[in-house]
Amino acid sequence: MPSQTPNPNAPLIAGVAQGMWRADCPGPVAMLADVIRGAVADSGASPEAMESLDALCVVRYVSADHADPARLIANELGVEPRLRIHTAIGGDTPQAAIGELSARIAAGEIDVAVLCGGEALRSLSSHLKTGTDPGWHSDLPETDPHETLGTDRLPNSDAETAAGCIAPLMIYPLFEHALWANEGGTLEELQSRVGSLQARFSGQAASNPHAWGPTGHSAEFIASASPQNRDVTLPYTKLMNSNIQTDQAAAVLLMSERAADRFAVAPERRVYLHGSSHATEPWFFSEREDLGRSPAMGAAIHSALGQASSSLDDIHALDLYSCFPCAVRIAGKEIGYDPISDPRSPTVTGGLAFAGGPGNAYVLNSIAAMAQQLRSNPGEKGLVTAVGWYLTKHAAGVYSTSPPVDPFVAPLKHEEPEAERQVAVGADLGSAIAETATVIYERDGTRSFGIITALLGDGRRVLRSTTDPSLLEWIDSGRPVTGQRVFFEGAEGFAPLT
Repeated sequence: MPSQTPNPNAPLIAGVAQGMWRADCPGPVAMLADVIRGAVADSGASPEAMESLDALCVVRYVSADHADPARLIANELGVEPRLRIHTAIGGDTPQAAIGELSARIAAGEIDVAVLCGGEALRSLSSHLKTGTDPGWHSDLPETDPHETLGTDRLPNSDAETAAGCIAPLMIYPLFEHALWANEGGTLEELQSRVGSLQARFSGQAASNPHAWGPTGHSAEFIASASPQNRDVTLPYTKLMNSNIQTDQAAAVLLMSERAADRFAVAPERRVYLHGSSHATEPWFFSEREDLGRSPAMGAAIHSALGQASSSLDDIHALDLYSCFPCAVRIAGKEIGYDPISDPRSPTVTGGLAFAGGPGNAYVLNSIAAMAQQLRSNPGEKGLVTAVGWYLTKHAAGVYSTSPPVDPFVAPLKHEEPEAERQVAVGADLGSAIAETATVIYERDGTRSFGIITALLGDGRRVLRSTTDPSLLEWIDSGRPVTGQRVFFEGAEGFAPLT
């Protein structure tokens, strides 16, 4: 029988905190210092815990251009951590960093670490509109972080960029289109399904005191375009998109079991990491086999569950990364979970559309919320997932207030696979079968831009964009374009073949 006494090096969450500023936002440095103080207070640890900080890791933010944000935050707190760490770009980085820092705790390299992140994008946007300086760029230290977790790479290939596929707003609808084609039905039926999913998220946000948009919305309201909920892209209305215009931050205080004992963290505050994993798809979305799937997402989640000696049936609470509905729906398909009908909610926060999506850092909010939920339900297990770029990078973590049977050692990592499809470039590519498509709408509801993907007879994928009103209308017909024959003549545009 395994010992009931945790390993002295067992990594655990000792404290968590979330914050939001609806007025008088002080900028990212002061915000993050504030939530770190909150996480230490939440742990109930003795004051020496802050002074004993081995590592301060900051999730990359874009509200200000700070080369070494951990230095600025440490100065604000009056501490001198041995390691100042920054992360690469990506929504997967908070959970990936938890796994990395926990591995160092498990190895005895560090005892106390804090991970923080957030954005002040709402306030920054206001300053940009009025031409005022927020004052967040002064007194920058001439230092660099000791290390960066993860690697920054260009998110798009040249072919994707040339076709206008340059932002999540344009690419995730293509993934949703692939799901739509597999499920069948009209656009109205698809939006009804997505509206039902988003209504679950909205309902959770309504009970979350840290949610930026806590008003609950019905599935019908979310699915229907209106002056308050305009069409953004095919098939997404505004309430199906992440809300990054928030001023939010969160922090997680990590300790070893030994340090938690030393700093008098009560046993009921401790939340243990049972499993952690990371996986990557072929980097460029256009080089993946199936735009309606994410095998790497499934691999990350299944590996984290396996490391935790758990199955999905053992999970009581979930927070599936929710930048767009298709991310949640694809995750469900990869792991055998229906996010619309399963009695277990797909979120503990309300997701990025309703709880708020502070850039790369959202998953810190979901981990904080998960820790609080597990404390209220001792012994239960929770699953948190995280996504970077275009379903490109995936991280998953399994947590519980009960110590793991098998001590956590290090996250499981899956190597990036080779490209699965070639992308055809050039003019006069000829006949192909349409695969996915989307339309981008202006604020007044008019169609302005469209993107289509298609497969040539040899399996290569074609990416094209168009502003032709007749082609935009063809894409926006109320049915998937999938399976229809199109012709690529010239270097731009395309022609449907009837």
